[in-house]
Amino acid sequence: MTTAGYVRPPAADAWQVPTTGSAAFDWGYDEGRARLLSLYQKGKDKQWDSTKRIDWDVEVDPSNVLGRADATVGIYGSPQWNKLGPKDRLELKQHIAAWQFSQFLHGEQGAMVCAAHIVESVPDLDSKFYACTQTMDEARHVEVFSRLVREKIGLVYPISPHLQTLLGETLGRSEWDFPYLGMQVLIEGLALAAFGLLRSVTTTPLPTQILAYVMQDEARHVAFGRMALKDYYSQLTSQEIAEREEFVVEGCFLMRDRLRGREVWENLGYDVEACTDYINRSSSWQAYQSMLFSRIVPTVKDIGLWGPAVQKAYAQLGVLDVAGVDVGALMAADEDFAEQLDAERAAVAARKAEVDEAIAEGAA
Repeated sequence: MTTAGYVRPPAADAWQVPTTGSAAFDWGYDEGRARLLSLYQKGKDKQWDSTKRIDWDVEVDPSNVLGRADATVGIYGSPQWNKLGPKDRLELKQHIAAWQFSQFLHGEQGAMVCAAHIVESVPDLDSKFYACTQTMDEARHVEVFSRLVREKIGLVYPISPHLQTLLGETLGRSEWDFPYLGMQVLIEGLALAAFGLLRSVTTTPLPTQILAYVMQDEARHVAFGRMALKDYYSQLTSQEIAEREEFVVEGCFLMRDRLRGREVWENLGYDVEACTDYINRSSSWQAYQSMLFSRIVPTVKDIGLWGPAVQKAYAQLGVLDVAGVDVGALMAADEDFAEQLDAERAAVAARKAEVDEAIAEGAA
């Protein structure tokens, strides 16, 4: 394995995760569930080629990939921030972007592996069909984020230990539904919200394209998880539900801890505890965290994992109030944004072609 571009080498060249469970075959080749087959059709229709749909020739400033304002940095206004000069602040922004997109990259590889595992283990054929399209989607996302961090940002961070722990626990369970729950609901739900927040603050074209088009895919993935798990969890015993709620609680705290960017402060030699404490006490951080869980909490409630332990955990996290968010409307908006961006880019390309043609005719 090549580790070129890493701020520090990963702990190991490869990560082997023991998986359990059975490969399930379904001999019922009838039409299955109409909703899932419709999602499968959409998954086929919406496949795209990252080398053609994304304009990789767009220049990106590695020191400010997103074109973000200083105030969007988590430690903005802290004693550590105030000690930094202009050059140091640009370096910090580069490292934050590298860390964020590296975690997206590692998470997408995890999603690819989980989706492939779902194809193997899920008992019904219509779910296998859709999971195949998702596996291809996730491979494309790995390709996109890998190219962004390597070619445009120039730095790669190893996987967050919190994300790695959750991935390991997700793949290590023998029950077929845990890859759905850990990946589709928790990891992808958080990533989808993070993509949306970054898409709203970036002022540069390339990250806008990448985030918009990846979100268009991810909206289908979260819908897939909601649909499959809601049907299945309605049939489980109270003890089985309690096991899954415990998994959700642990996973959400891991996701919370993953968000703080500890690896960045460590790598740049900052006072890690002071930076973490400043972020924890920040009112803007609380609002940011609430928005990041806006895709997870309503979905967990919708699929039927809404016992006292889950609600208590969300109250501790300060995200219980987002339980009423309309996730379906958010996902529809994600799809619309990508389609609108395509239309705008096509219109610009058409105008440019007209101008080029007029110049050519004039020269002739």
